[in-house]
Amino acid sequence: MRLEGKTVLLTGATGGLGRAIAGGLAERGAQLVLSSRKPEELQQLADSLPGKGHRTAVSDLAEDGAALGLLKEADNPDVLVANAGLPASGRLDGFSQEEIGRALRVNLESPLRMARELFPTLVARGEGHLVFISSISGKVSTPRASLYAATKFGLRGFALCLRDDLRGTGVGVSVITPGAIAEAGMFADSKAKPPPGLGTGSPDQVARAVVTAIERNRGEISVAPLRQRFLGRVGMNVPELAGRVAGGAAARVADEIASGQSDKR
Repeated sequence: MRLEGKTVLLTGATGGLGRAIAGGLAERGAQLVLSSRKPEELQQLADSLPGKGHRTAVSDLAEDGAALGLLKEADNPDVLVANAGLPASGRLDGFSQEEIGRALRVNLESPLRMARELFPTLVARGEGHLVFISSISGKVSTPRASLYAATKFGLRGFALCLRDDLRGTGVGVSVITPGAIAEAGMFADSKAKPPPGLGTGSPDQVARAVVTAIERNRGEISVAPLRQRFLGRVGMNVPELAGRVAGGAAARVADEIASGQSDKR
């Protein structure tokens, strides 16, 4: 699918990944509807992008009904890039019931509901694309990530199954699974350091993956160094062994991330 002249709704646009994705899409000629909770940052981002016709839509997807309201404001876009997400790192008993609800709504429920509302229109057009930003935590179990992983496993499974349902309709579905990203996401937010030797990806690599997924109709693209992808494959196939090998080192890093992101729930 060509992005030039297409309208793309991008959620979570003012985060580190969101800004990179916005830039990558705008460079391909897309007109963006940029959404997050931060009106001033949204406008600054819109003004900085190449091309014309970019719009902003302030929305807090943790609020009941916000997802469908945002989709209506975007006025039937050609592409949805569901990038918004809450951290949700930490032990489950460290979350209030309200915080659990917010994480589930932003990370999983909102993308699912928006896709449900949008895809029949795209099918009728015979063209469109839905992109979901999951995580390596949507493939592999790690300490202190039960809630976050629940949303990302769910989002990845939803995307891959929906792709099968829409095969042959002209509407593509893709899931992007970033690993550790040095300049954005949980490590940047929490100031925690990634485990040594694993390597990191970059926001620009995620942006390129999103563009590739849309233009080439790719089902899933992992954005991580080879070592991370190999360990992720091991973790998928033998989770008990992987968990024992990771041991206390992984738990210590996870505790740092959870502590550094607790105010963002």
